[in-house]
Amino acid sequence: MKAKHNLFAVGLITSLFFLWGFAVNLNPVLIPHLKKACQLSDAQSAFIDSAFFAAYFLLAIPAGLFMKRYGYKGGILVGLLLFALGAFLFYPAAATRTYGLFLAALFIIACGLTFLETAANPYISVLGPADTAPQRLNFAQSFNGLAATLAPLLGGALILSGQSLTPAQEAAMAPAQLTAYLDAEAATVQGPYLVIGLVVLAVAAVLFFTRLPDIVEAAHEQAESRSIWKEKNLLLGVGAQFFYVGAQVCISSFFIRFSGRVAGIGEQAATLYLSGALLGFMLGRFLGTLLMKFVAPARLLACYSLANVLLIGLAVTLPGRPAVLALVGVEFFMSIMFPTIFSLSIRGLGANTKTGSSLLIMAIVGGAVFPVLMGQVSDASSIQLAYLVPGLCFVMVLLFALKNLVAKPRPELVAAH
Repeated sequence: MKAKHNLFAVGLITSLFFLWGFAVNLNPVLIPHLKKACQLSDAQSAFIDSAFFAAYFLLAIPAGLFMKRYGYKGGILVGLLLFALGAFLFYPAAATRTYGLFLAALFIIACGLTFLETAANPYISVLGPADTAPQRLNFAQSFNGLAATLAPLLGGALILSGQSLTPAQEAAMAPAQLTAYLDAEAATVQGPYLVIGLVVLAVAAVLFFTRLPDIVEAAHEQAESRSIWKEKNLLLGVGAQFFYVGAQVCISSFFIRFSGRVAGIGEQAATLYLSGALLGFMLGRFLGTLLMKFVAPARLLACYSLANVLLIGLAVTLPGRPAVLALVGVEFFMSIMFPTIFSLSIRGLGANTKTGSSLLIMAIVGGAVFPVLMGQVSDASSIQLAYLVPGLCFVMVLLFALKNLVAKPRPELVAAH
């Protein structure tokens, strides 16, 4: 009976990986959509990522403190309720076509996801025998990858109209006609996000009435013998994670617009390319895990980082579809970066591991910073040259990997995202 109970709990918590993966990977669809509906510049539309990923920086520590006091189940419930609230706010945001309200809704969704991500990884690892914890984590992570593949497909079909007007066409329209067009564009997000909010509330209701196994924390921990600020490799890892997440968000968030401007690919067709790229990201995680049985993680990270620097170079210089295909390749080589940077950064930290992990989670704020910078470069030059921004980010990840290649081996801890 206990085994069946735990199996149900594993399934319920695993659904959270899918939910947050779906929400995060709708952003690349939302960015070109709201850019059109709210008549934004590239730099202004990049604040979608800023509003979203800033929540991870602001809420990571409060979420951990909340769950320390009220437990993982309480934290997950708060996360789901915030997630649903943010999704429901899309309805009035679209009705009024108020960009600030869209940003507030996205920030609230991301606050909820911060609670979910802070809780789900450690919680699912204890829902069963310790020797099968890695399998449970990998199984759950696969649903995150599945959501990343499906979100652009469904989002593109349900949200993107496929209609884009040039500035000259908009200027030629009567004010009432233009307003009607923009209102109709904005309204396409209402139905999908209403459904998302209802699904999240349903999961919250099931979770509320489900008795989840309790996590028993260790009775004691070793005293911290070294200041966290003296852990040079950790601090370098926090920097690498900051640059990596910034690059990851930049690659996906500008992908649809890049495909249109550089290769003349329409919005909905571009979402198919993006879904294929994110499928490659998911498959890359499985292949990377296999390769790490034969290749040191730092060496593989260095090879993948170098591959992405070269692919970004192709995306910036090649014309048409080859440039888009280069970005598809970048998604594959990004696959191992977050968990590998994470695990290399916390190796040998001992009692400092939890603090180090919190810093690495806060580094996700890179996703709020670099898209805005990239948008400014795009507005000032071109969207193709703007991809030099994530290219430089991958250089920083490469430097971190090379540093770890020559570092003295230390005991390695497992981390997953």
